[in-house]
Amino acid sequence: MLKGLSRRLLALLQLTRMALVFTAIADAYCTALLRMVVFGDKEVLDARRMVAIAAVSVGLYGFGMSLNDIADRKRDLQIASHRPLPSGRVGLLTAHLISILLAVGALTGALIYSELVRDWSAVVLTAFTILLICFYDLAGKYLVGLGLLTLGLIRFTHALVPARMPVVWHPLLLLNHVAILSAVAYRWEDKRPPLTRIHYWTVGAGLAVIDLAVIIMIHQKHRAQGLDVRPSLLIPLGAVLVFVALAWYVRRRSPTPREAGQTIMLYGLLWLIVYDACFVYIYKGWLAAALLLLLFPAAYFSVQLMRWWSKLMTLSQRPTFQRVQT
Repeated sequence: MLKGLSRRLLALLQLTRMALVFTAIADAYCTALLRMVVFGDKEVLDARRMVAIAAVSVGLYGFGMSLNDIADRKRDLQIASHRPLPSGRVGLLTAHLISILLAVGALTGALIYSELVRDWSAVVLTAFTILLICFYDLAGKYLVGLGLLTLGLIRFTHALVPARMPVVWHPLLLLNHVAILSAVAYRWEDKRPPLTRIHYWTVGAGLAVIDLAVIIMIHQKHRAQGLDVRPSLLIPLGAVLVFVALAWYVRRRSPTPREAGQTIMLYGLLWLIVYDACFVYIYKGWLAAALLLLLFPAAYFSVQLMRWWSKLMTLSQRPTFQRVQT
């Protein structure tokens, strides 16, 4: 009984990719803490708010991953039959139900948070993020360049949920990091359809336009608000350079480009927590940054636990034998 329950739970966690949900939670907690700086909100660490923010992050992340597997189930039958849906470990109806419940959970968390802070922009941003996820999973990823840009926008809008537009520098970094990281991993893994010059231009020009538009909008509408520009903002820039060096090292040490792409995608998502901690350190101090940075090992060990758990379940299966045809 316990073995069967463990197998079903593992399948659901794999479907929703919950091992990396800590990266999304860290992004949202970071902007929630920055909200305190912008708006002078002294109750940002209220337990109810933190739980609501986590619910939004878990819901959006799990919704996006489960919907992605639902959309890809036919293709996965040929190239990734070990995944929960093509392997039959999770039924299609169950996957749809899980996906819907996670989306509803995200909206519910946003409603609770909005009620607590008396600001309904959280609901609007959460709903818009759900629409972006649907666009990417059902259409955007097949458009390659536009899909890669959409991945960055999903991180951007999700990070803004707790804090609205004035807290802009941190979400903009997440937008650019995720979009460029996804493009590099896509190229190294040699995915299909292949990246072309127009796809590179779509990502590069799209990021430039979004960055410029957001900065201009913030400057015009929120001149009296927002995070001030400080010399210490060179710290997250330094973190970017460190990650570039890490990517170069991974590429050189990996036996194949495909393996390098998979590895750097994992490291890149974990690195988002480093950016979160950098911004919290600049505007809130080292203690808050250190506490937020604890989500990095939590995410890493969750990934390793899922891998160990999956291997254990595989080894515990009874071997199957086939009669040799003579």
